Amino acid sequence: MLGALFGDIIGSVYEWNNYKGKDFPLLQPACRMTDDSVMTAAVASALLLRGGEDAFDAILVREMQSLGRKYPRAGYGARFEKWLQTRDPKPYYSFGNGSGMRVSPVAWAAHSLEECLALGEASARVTHDHPDGIAGARVVAGAVYLARTGAGKEAVRSFVEGYYPLNFTLDQIRADYSFDVSCAGSVPQAMEAFLESESFEDAIRNAISIGGDSDTIACMTGAVAEAFYGVPDQIKAQVLPFVTGEVRAIFDRFSERYLGG
Repeated sequence: MLGALFGDIIGSVYEWNNYKGKDFPLLQPACRMTDDSVMTAAVASALLLRGGEDAFDAILVREMQSLGRKYPRAGYGARFEKWLQTRDPKPYYSFGNGSGMRVSPVAWAAHSLEECLALGEASARVTHDHPDGIAGARVVAGAVYLARTGAGKEAVRSFVEGYYPLNFTLDQIRADYSFDVSCAGSVPQAMEAFLESESFEDAIRNAISIGGDSDTIACMTGAVAEAFYGVPDQIKAQVLPFVTGEVRAIFDRFSERYLGG
């Protein structure tokens, strides 16, 4: 979960100001949490609250709406913003990458890959019930789960390729890759950024270096990179102060239960 938050925060200044290289400052004063961090925290909160009488879907809708309304200027898409304000919200057949950017906490709460994928699908379908919206969530969740349970990069690659082809390298796409908020147009790129990386920081730099929807691509890449490499203490010290308010409180509770404090 922390890797997703950090990817979002580091990438936040590049979403509308793409930088096609890896030699950028890791943090700038303008860095901030966006909707990616807020909704990741909402999924984490729902996981902390599940187990009562309410179904996970119902808890998740409640937590997403509650937290989203507390962060009204986080950068939501138009349809999702309408969903946040609707009394009885319904899924709207989205295939956008919002399902992939918020899903990573399920991989830390799940006890098996099967449970992880089921939770990932459930986290997507409250809004993103298009098959590709669900696929994007399953890919990110499954990749995080595999990475955190000791799978190597070839196993992660094989899993991702069960959903999306990875028939490119970052160098091949960097010059022409452009803004694409679909799962099909950003989740494979985020996974390739992890697969080509040498460290957590390198994974984030890879993700941002291709441009496009930088904060969300880095969020998804960072989620897998954290599970595989861990997050260095130096980067934690730099970036964690940007995780504030209720998002920080949820992260702390989630970390205590699922990440060993």
